[in-house]
Amino acid sequence: MRKIILDLAVSLDGFIEGPNGEVDWCIMDDDMDFGGFLSKIDTIFYGRVSYDLWGNFQPDANASETEKAIWSAVHSKKKYVFSNTPKQDNHALINSSNFIEKVAELQQQEGKDIWLYGGARLIKTFINLNLINIYRMSIHPTVLGAGKPLFEDIKERINLKLVGVNQFKSGVVQHIYEQEK
Repeated sequence: MRKIILDLAVSLDGFIEGPNGEVDWCIMDDDMDFGGFLSKIDTIFYGRVSYDLWGNFQPDANASETEKAIWSAVHSKKKYVFSNTPKQDNHALINSSNFIEKVAELQQQEGKDIWLYGGARLIKTFINLNLINIYRMSIHPTVLGAGKPLFEDIKERINLKLVGVNQFKSGVVQHIYEQEK
């Protein structure tokens, strides 16, 4: 069965974006091997707002070749948008009904793992429905003081097992957890 992986940047004080939606504090080190992560997935789950912001994002002409390659790899994946708002998009499949059934169906299909990209409401839904298999949290050395918290309105305790830790030259520390069943 394909695993659902929440791979997310989080501030030291637990926010996934600043009070105005900013993510300019997120650091992308060359030694993070984000391309390696992308090579292990073939599907991305988005909420509508995150998809509208990032689902078709293109770096500007002055972006590094590494950044361009990463976004090209992201856009090569199959994308599913979970939304209650009907929408047409040629680059993603929009699912507005049968949420749990659709996720279960996709996990049973042949393929690589699935990246739960976000946004916050979709992540909270996946957490509360116990649908995340792996949490890859990249903790950035920034204290925002306010913003959108990662763990908010969680209904039940979640027990995780630490399976890996990576430290990067920028000071970002990545914790990788599997959910204990």
